Amino acid sequence: MLPPERASDPLPPEAAAWRNAFGALRPASSPCRYLGATAWANIHEACTDFIERYGAEAVRLGWTAPQLFGVHPEHGTLRVDWCGVLMIGGRKATNIEAGRILFDNTSGYRDLPGLPVGMPIWEFAARK
Repeated sequence: MLPPERASDPLPPEAAAWRNAFGALRPASSPCRYLGATAWANIHEACTDFIERYGAEAVRLGWTAPQLFGVHPEHGTLRVDWCGVLMIGGRKATNIEAGRILFDNTSGYRDLPGLPVGMPIWEFAARK
């Protein structure tokens, strides 16, 4: 039997793990050297919102932590070509589909040919 706090969690285990790992990052302290405090605070808020609103759907559609929250293993968000969809822009998602996440006036795609795969930002932060 699940403990009461786990039984009522609407997120599947994968998304709950994202919430826990991402939630351990402080919104006032950027984990990436070249990512400014304001940009990081916006990204942190947008990612937290995404996990709560779309986390279950993201898991159901097969999105992975690196596809969403990935950063370059050595350069963090400085190498945007390695960044996950949610690590660029700091805008809140408006919808999710199998192959893209929609924002107000743009989309982020997960399966672009030749796209490198980064590591989740919480793993990057733990290496500091």
